Amino acid sequence: MERTDGASTTRVREDIRNVAIIAHVDHGKTTLVDGLLKQSKVFRENQQVGELIMDSNELERERGITILAKNTAIHYKDVKINIIDTPGHADFGGEVERVLNMADGCLLLVDAVEGPMPQTRFVLRKAFDLGLRPIVIINKIDRRDARIEQVLSWTQDLFLEMATRDDQLDFPVLYAIAREGIARLDPNDGNMDLAPLFEAIIQNVPAPVVDEDGPFQMQVTTLDYDDYKGKYAIGRITRGKVRPNMALARITRDGDVLRGRSTYVFTFDGLGRREVEEATAGDIIALAGLDTVNISDTLTDPEAPEALPSIAIEEPTLKMTFGVNTSPVAGREGKWSTSRQLRARLYRELETNVSLRVEDGASADEFIVSGRGELHLAVLIETMRREGYELQVSRPEVITHEENGHTVEPIERLVIDTREEYVGAVTENVARRKARLANMVYDGVGNVRLEYEIPTRGLIGLRNEFLTLTQGNGAMASMLTGYEPWLGTIGSARNGVLIASEGGVAVTYGLNNAQARGQTFIDPGTPVYEGMIVGLNARPDDMVVNVCKEKKQSNVRSSTADIAVRLSPPIKLSLEQSLDFINSDELVEVTPRNIRLRKRLLTQHERSRAKDAE
Repeated sequence: MERTDGASTTRVREDIRNVAIIAHVDHGKTTLVDGLLKQSKVFRENQQVGELIMDSNELERERGITILAKNTAIHYKDVKINIIDTPGHADFGGEVERVLNMADGCLLLVDAVEGPMPQTRFVLRKAFDLGLRPIVIINKIDRRDARIEQVLSWTQDLFLEMATRDDQLDFPVLYAIAREGIARLDPNDGNMDLAPLFEAIIQNVPAPVVDEDGPFQMQVTTLDYDDYKGKYAIGRITRGKVRPNMALARITRDGDVLRGRSTYVFTFDGLGRREVEEATAGDIIALAGLDTVNISDTLTDPEAPEALPSIAIEEPTLKMTFGVNTSPVAGREGKWSTSRQLRARLYRELETNVSLRVEDGASADEFIVSGRGELHLAVLIETMRREGYELQVSRPEVITHEENGHTVEPIERLVIDTREEYVGAVTENVARRKARLANMVYDGVGNVRLEYEIPTRGLIGLRNEFLTLTQGNGAMASMLTGYEPWLGTIGSARNGVLIASEGGVAVTYGLNNAQARGQTFIDPGTPVYEGMIVGLNARPDDMVVNVCKEKKQSNVRSSTADIAVRLSPPIKLSLEQSLDFINSDELVEVTPRNIRLRKRLLTQHERSRAKDAE
């Protein structure tokens, strides 16, 4: 079908559909993509492909979450379906914001037990802002505690709240067991494959309306890289055609117009890319040959350099100080440890991580890194650690703004699902963090959903305390909702720490003495240095201990075996737990081999002098 409007001719490309899969974390997006890939015959019959196929990143597989948005394409009947798999965690919302403009429709997954969560609200709002047509999929309907009718009602209420046009309230609903590759029009209709979902995509996701004859235009939404062809610029062609070795203009976010040339053009096919001689409007492509291209740049015909609107990304809410490792063991465990190497790596991250901000710190060895949340920053630190970088990082701090002469801070919507018996302990804990109860829902069988308005700084360290309070019987999620005037000081509930008084190697005798004063973080045989945090004190104040102290040799009786038996297992903190644990006068030392906690000032003399100066 063609339409003529002045000099340009547009047509509807019925051979293609561009669809994004959006949802809250752990609601089954990547598992559903697995099923779509397998049932569209992307793989050979005998090919072993496993699960979570799109989560190719090592960190994604370990954590069980999608961190980076990815593209794939499948074929159903005579239609090519381009699929954009997006992250579900709110901290990676920047990944969602920049890739949704490649789609014409979206699959919104909702868990049949949890229902709509904060990230569901976030991604649906972004989809509505871009005019995407949603298809709702209620997933995990086989769960024993599934409440399908209730979740559908909650989803309809969410659409009523978020919709800006009447037609957005008319959405198809499917019911799925993504893990088994099943989608149904009715929860009980007995269908055992994903055919209803394929049909729903073709019938409900609009085919792109394109101008193939106009001058080429495309916005870069994602970057990729390989050692053979260099950097890839990925995006959807909004107008015209592109071919290999074609001259292009690149319009930056600042409006500068630079010249370049495409060397290769690829479309997506299955899990890979296929080189083509020409791609036209409506296609999602990867262009090679533009080594200096950045996300949000517009690629155009040099004769008609017309820029598309820049991709708007919400501002960061937390910041941390990344610095060169200054501990006595610095440089022994990492490959990259200088300020120049650290600076180059952080600024290189800005090319692909659009939600991140980096600025120089108070000294040449420090950098202020701002992100969307603790997990966003922790994933960056963990990635750098695995690449061989050695650094030290501070406790996350909230980013405030000035409005009308008043300090305002970010406020988040916190949703907690737990059991009835834990409500009192949870309520008491979040109240200390300046949270306000907005809603409470009982399901009649012992489950409770609590919704709070809480400052972002109140979330720092909450997840670990929450899991302890509920003994693992709960889930929590949050999403930024806006800014409010500063809500006052939030007190720390943490006790003091045990600090090593001298360097050496921790021994059983010294650790046994330390455990009489609190809980330890290290095993016998661990190298320590003065100022290193080796445990948590049972009292509010910090305490200096000598974990390297050995039993005097005057007694030759064998009593060391008894001491070894009495040692309690040490507490091993993960990277996120370490970031939550430390106070403002402490740092986390991160190396490829170890994660250590330390005082910012290592010697007792320095710490005493700093305390006297306050």
